Amino acid sequence: MSPAPEPLLRARHVSKRFGAVRALTDVGLELRAGEVMALVGDNGAGKSTLVSVISGADPADEGVIEWKGRPVRLGHPYAARELGIATVYQDLALCESLDVVGNLFLGREIRRAGVLDEVAMEHRARALLDTLAFRVASLRVPVSALSGGQRQTVALARALLGDPELVLLDEPTAALGVEQTVQVLDLIERLRDRGLAVLLITHNLANVKAVADQVTVLRLGRNNGFFDVNTTSQEQITSSITGATDNTAMRAARAWP
Repeated sequence: MSPAPEPLLRARHVSKRFGAVRALTDVGLELRAGEVMALVGDNGAGKSTLVSVISGADPADEGVIEWKGRPVRLGHPYAARELGIATVYQDLALCESLDVVGNLFLGREIRRAGVLDEVAMEHRARALLDTLAFRVASLRVPVSALSGGQRQTVALARALLGDPELVLLDEPTAALGVEQTVQVLDLIERLRDRGLAVLLITHNLANVKAVADQVTVLRLGRNNGFFDVNTTSQEQITSSITGATDNTAMRAARAWP
C-alpha cells in the first residue's frame, strides 16, 4: 500500500477564545489534495470557528497552520486566498440584482483600455461553468431568478476563478431540496476529480457518506474522532458527535505533533 500523500494543509494545536468562551482547544486537522474531508459536530462544536481560522477571517490565538509543510500566518482572508484557499459561506454573498457574469467577476472585473470587457468575462464564465455542468438559458439572467442549486454553483464558480487548491464549503446543502442537493454533491465530486482538497462543513451525515473520504468530528471545541468513511458506520460518527462514544484513545493515537 502506497503511503498517504503529504497534507496540503495541516492545523496543529489550534485554540481560539472569544472573551471567556474557549471556542477551540488544541484542535488538529489534515487536508490532502484530491480528498473531501467532512467536518461535523453539533451546534457550538467549533466548526464555523475552525473555518474562520483556516480562511483567515479570524486568526487562531494559539497553534500552527502549515501549508504544504510550511508554517503560515493566516491573519486576513487575503492571505488565505493568496495561498490558494477559497471559502464559500452558507449565505453565498451573491448580489441578487446582478446577472451570473456580474456576480462571478464582482470586484475582479476584466478591463480593456479602461473599459469592462464583457465579452471576455462571459467567455471565461461560460468555460468555467461548463466544467461544473452548470445549465442555464443565459448567463445574463439575474441571480434572483436562479434555483438554490444554481446559486450554489455560481458562488462556487466565483471561488474557483482564483484557481484555489483548497475549497471550504460551509453547509452548502442546508437550504436545498433533494434534487438540488444531488447537484451540489455532484459539484463536490467534480472538485475532488480536479485534484482539489475540499473541507465540507455539514450536519447531514447522508451527504457525508455520499461524498466524503474522511471525517473529522468536533465536540465542545475539541477533536472527538477521525474516521475513514469507507470503514465507518453512520452510527459510529453519530456517537462521536453526541459524545456517546469516548474517543480519548483515538485522539491519543492520532495526536498532532
